Amino acid sequence: MRIIRLSSWPIGLATILSCTFALTTSLRAETYVGGQVGMTFPQPLSNGEVTQNGIGGLTIDSDQALKNSIMLGAKLGHYFSKARWIGVETGVSFANPHIKQGPLTLSGPGGTANLGTFSGVYQRMIIWDVATLMFRYPKYRFQPYVGVGPALFFGKLTGPTAPPGQSATNIGLNVEGGGRYYLTRKWALFGEAQYHWARMNYSSNDNNPAADPFAFKANYGALNLSLGVSFHF
Repeated sequence: MRIIRLSSWPIGLATILSCTFALTTSLRAETYVGGQVGMTFPQPLSNGEVTQNGIGGLTIDSDQALKNSIMLGAKLGHYFSKARWIGVETGVSFANPHIKQGPLTLSGPGGTANLGTFSGVYQRMIIWDVATLMFRYPKYRFQPYVGVGPALFFGKLTGPTAPPGQSATNIGLNVEGGGRYYLTRKWALFGEAQYHWARMNYSSNDNNPAADPFAFKANYGALNLSLGVSFHF
């Protein structure tokens, strides 16, 4: 009987350690980094308000259409060990949704003025998704997810002849949803739809009469569709 007990003890210990390791592995936290490429489909700038010194107080009646743009982005995220379906993510994206040529109409207390055709402006938009709260379904290789959180928008406008332009830094909203497919435990592919919105205040040169364009505020919104690859550890 002693021999049987001594020989079964290592087997029992190995079984306990194996179960503990398996349980720990299944409950481990998960961190990931990823890159993505896609397209930005912006809505027209809307609810415009002129803030340039000397002509401030006027409203921009005509929404300004924006061009679609290629989008590049990167992500860093983490899912928690005790609640693997909840995580937090930060990311940055870059796009050039230039303002298209089109009509420009201003209105104010004295009436409405049609300024003719607006020549268009180059626009650069860098968006930092500061802290997005993420929710996923972590049971299978394919894991759908959604997220919402604040974003910081860094915008810059420059006229065609490169005069002094306008820049803006404003807080906005990021909402995203997609699906991630794990090729291995370390590598995954994902597809994502993301919506950004902010009230942009392009007023960095509101005292410069030579600035192009003039200083203004407007609503910016854009839908991003992208594909990416992520590494998990």
